[in-house]
Amino acid sequence: MVEMHNVNKWYGDFHVLRDIYLEVKRGERIVVCGPSGSGKSTLIRCINHLEEHQKGEIVVGGLPLTQDVKRIEQIRRSVGMVFQHFNLFPHLSVLENCCIAPMWVQKKPRKEAEALAMEYLERVRIAEQATKYPGQLSGGQQQRVAIARSLCMHPDVMLFDEPTSALDPEMIKEVLDVMVELAEEGMTMICVTHEMGFAKTVADRVIFMDQGQIIEENAPEPFFNNPQSERTQLFLSQILGH
Repeated sequence: MVEMHNVNKWYGDFHVLRDIYLEVKRGERIVVCGPSGSGKSTLIRCINHLEEHQKGEIVVGGLPLTQDVKRIEQIRRSVGMVFQHFNLFPHLSVLENCCIAPMWVQKKPRKEAEALAMEYLERVRIAEQATKYPGQLSGGQQQRVAIARSLCMHPDVMLFDEPTSALDPEMIKEVLDVMVELAEEGMTMICVTHEMGFAKTVADRVIFMDQGQIIEENAPEPFFNNPQSERTQLFLSQILGH
């Protein structure tokens, strides 16, 4: 579903991704963790060309990611992305936020787009807020709208870039619950998060990054109970508090 072969990226002289090899199969749930500045967000933003890599190959759904604008658009249509900040249009209602992409990108008629949007707003349990504006919603509600908006495009893979880090603690669970349901339904997911409980219960694999490299990669049970790298051990001891 997603392949990265020897992917490297620089910001000027700063080498932010170093020799990344990653293969994500259809239906897999991958959690990427690591300290701030380790390259986690850059890694997933390269998958849909929000960030441009300078070396190596990225393949999404069998299509190599190139500089061709049409190819980039083709890949982006198959990849949903949910950000740390919700990126909703403040002047549009919840329903309108979810309708824009199906209408403009997929050329769906308004009624069809609205029916689709309501279906996914129901799925994330926020359909009753459809006529409200983002500023009238809590952070957790806005993030659920952002997830519904991505799902309206029927993505083959969902990328989550720290989707709960901007939320108050009491709002985190409502977003994680939706993500758990998506995982249980078989959605291919790559999620950058510090929510280790989510990683333990949902992930097929957990990846630890540091200084632009994948340091360790394993199933949750051995990753958390028997980490091999000293850097992974230190990170887990700090984030899990033991």
